[in-house]
Amino acid sequence: MPFAAPDATRSNAHAVNSLIETPGANPVQGRVAWDPVHSLWNGGMMAATLVLGPLTFTPAAFLVFVAATGVTLLLGHSVGFHRRLIHRSFACPLWLERVLVWSGTVVGMSGPHWIIRTHDLRDWAQRQPRCHPYLSHAGGVARDAWWQLHCRLELDSPPRFDLGRAGRDRFYRFLEANWMAQQLPIAALLFWAGGWSFVVWGVCARVFICVHGHWLVGHLAHTRGPQSWIVQGAGVQAHDVPWAGFITMGEAWHNNHHAFPGSARIGLYPGQSDPGFVFIRLLEALGLAWDIRTPASLPPRAELVEAHI
Repeated sequence: MPFAAPDATRSNAHAVNSLIETPGANPVQGRVAWDPVHSLWNGGMMAATLVLGPLTFTPAAFLVFVAATGVTLLLGHSVGFHRRLIHRSFACPLWLERVLVWSGTVVGMSGPHWIIRTHDLRDWAQRQPRCHPYLSHAGGVARDAWWQLHCRLELDSPPRFDLGRAGRDRFYRFLEANWMAQQLPIAALLFWAGGWSFVVWGVCARVFICVHGHWLVGHLAHTRGPQSWIVQGAGVQAHDVPWAGFITMGEAWHNNHHAFPGSARIGLYPGQSDPGFVFIRLLEALGLAWDIRTPASLPPRAELVEAHI
């Protein structure tokens, strides 16, 4: 392996950035409730795709779908939301960060503040000895799909959040309040370029596959698959999803991410494609990214050991 296990004599806290350690916060006790906003949005995009997709399919519309999905997942979800806004694994100009975060918003999952809170709550909970099955993707595929795509978890004693600069940023507040409406200018442009087939495949099918694909890979990444590392003391261990490595822009190497969450590089070993990191290195070559963190530059973690499976 190109990365040695960390020196256990040195300490490090790979904490999430927005969640505040709150006395009495409990990741186990809570109830799952229907989330009408996300449920109707996700269900509507699925229905539009399944009903209108076959009726409007053309090779050109499918190419629009592939290109738009790849660009928004790469620039937005992987680099903008996850590696920059959430984990701050590299630095860049604020204008570029905002472009990347807008791209993440148009992926169609939710606004940036919701994404940060959802990610950081799950990250915190999975590192506890136990957490609610909603947070660990436990309970079977069908129930987990319903929970993650149509419901929200209401903990009895949740932790507090401080979103910092992202929470005060007026542009991000605008995106949070109008995240669904960000599809409208894209839909207008696609309609002008190719009519309703481009809209159905460039908006509805893209959002449908991104949202449902994100859930599926997340479910698999916390339930089964190969592992290189174990985080001792964590009730939920991560797994890699090799078939999804490239199409998730490197995010599917999730076992590596649990081991080194602050790293801008997620695909660490030979054969692990990581388009997100390649793009960050391109930004660096253009002078638009710096302070790029990798496992080699992160402090060691005493709780991290190599998996022997």
